[in-house]
Amino acid sequence: MNHALLLDGNGRAKELNYEDINAENLPTEGILWVHFDYSSDIAKYWIRNRSGIDSVAIDALLTEETRPRTTILNDSFLIALRGVNLNPNSKPEDMVSIRLFIASNLIITTKKRNLLSVDEIVDCLKKGTGPKSSAEFLNELTYRVTSRMEGVIDELEDRTDSLEEDLIDLSDSKFRSELLAIRRETIILRRYLFPQKEAMSKLYNDKVTWLSEYEKIELRETNDQLMRYIEELDTIRDKVALIQEELSNKLSEQMNKKMYVLSIISVIFLPLTFLTGLLGINIGGIPGAQDQNAFYIFTLILIVIVSVQYIIFKKRNWL
Repeated sequence: MNHALLLDGNGRAKELNYEDINAENLPTEGILWVHFDYSSDIAKYWIRNRSGIDSVAIDALLTEETRPRTTILNDSFLIALRGVNLNPNSKPEDMVSIRLFIASNLIITTKKRNLLSVDEIVDCLKKGTGPKSSAEFLNELTYRVTSRMEGVIDELEDRTDSLEEDLIDLSDSKFRSELLAIRRETIILRRYLFPQKEAMSKLYNDKVTWLSEYEKIELRETNDQLMRYIEELDTIRDKVALIQEELSNKLSEQMNKKMYVLSIISVIFLPLTFLTGLLGINIGGIPGAQDQNAFYIFTLILIVIVSVQYIIFKKRNWL
């Protein structure tokens, strides 16, 4: 168990130990929030035997893999969200999942890895500036999880813009490596953010008694922010596609230039090779075989042929 807190409705919370929440009757005053590592035996036992929640919620809170979604159970929400991984030595696109069961007087959250947004809410509760209700908790958590994505997406956009500017200067191997990294990160982030947008929209479209219209508007604003991030990821993906196309054109142009140079060289040496091969055969009757100046005359003929070819190529703008 990472945290067990009893929210007093005024922005503060009382720390509870495992014995307090493992009693036959859970605290009835205030809002109980327990935060577990879902892989621990304590979490599995308490959620299954002491939480008193629906079996569907139990399975969802303890599952290993989950995608962002929202399910309404009577007057409560079952939610799975993803946040960018800002833990030390971690990749942001390796997103951290958190599962929530949230009702008017009970909040259960489970995770495997630390989510900084949860730690911030705990700190706020200790300072007396935390959420005062389950609805405020839901708004606070979704807002913090969503807003933390801004820095990661801005960094992706800056890296993409940098690639656009340095398209000519970067070496091909370094350029392609960075391009593939941006594309992979963008795809992973969007794969989780798009269903998270759908999950967020259900929070303010479904009806629960403890969520007011104003709090639904706040959730809608957070979801609008998430939609903007998805649109930015789409823009980055389109930019990457254009950069890849430009890179392919650049490589194709370089290859065509090299092939063109080789073709010109081949055309120049083709008649020279023919003449030297013809005069190099070991049979009688070769012109100039007995003349001591034949080599110099033949060399001069080759120079004249090359000069004529150069003039023709220059007039046709082949060189």
